[in-house]
Amino acid sequence: MLTSIHPLGERARQNRWAITVTAYVIGAVGAGAAVGAVLGWFGSLLPGGDWRWAAAVLAVGLAGLLDLVRATPPGIKRQVNEDWIGTYRGWVYGGGFGAQLGVGVSTFVVTWGTWATWVLSILSGGPAAGAIIGAVFGFGRSVFPLAAGWIDRPSRLVSFSRTLAAAAAPVARITAAGFIVVALAAGVGRVM
Repeated sequence: MLTSIHPLGERARQNRWAITVTAYVIGAVGAGAAVGAVLGWFGSLLPGGDWRWAAAVLAVGLAGLLDLVRATPPGIKRQVNEDWIGTYRGWVYGGGFGAQLGVGVSTFVVTWGTWATWVLSILSGGPAAGAIIGAVFGFGRSVFPLAAGWIDRPSRLVSFSRTLAAAAAPVARITAAGFIVVALAAGVGRVM
């Protein structure tokens, strides 16, 4: 669905890609930060202590293991509403799509890393730290349309779509392994 947000498609709809994608990034980062801040505030109500660090390491490592074995994470089964593209201006659907993806759970949840991010926001111990975690997550969710910025003709769109399809499984495995490595490094670093 989000393969529709690229310069070729925006030009065909008489929108400016830069405006649509900027709204998308702002929506994703803003929504991620807002959710992270709320979760961080809830986490500030929990008692402090080293258990937070251990729980964070466990959450990240477990997310990586569950993704590695391809366990399906819980979440709703919906995509952003594609009818928005023909109904609203680019900045409206860009911001709306970005916000939905920045929240993390309002569309398909394809990785346990989404839930690990929520856990990390809670364990951060405060709204500011939770907002930073959420904003980084939201920005990560906004990279896809940014990567499509070079699509200015149909052949490039086809090439981009093929490349994405071919890269999906390897990227998922590398990301899962990355979660595990980060958790191990954080755990070992804390002990030493």
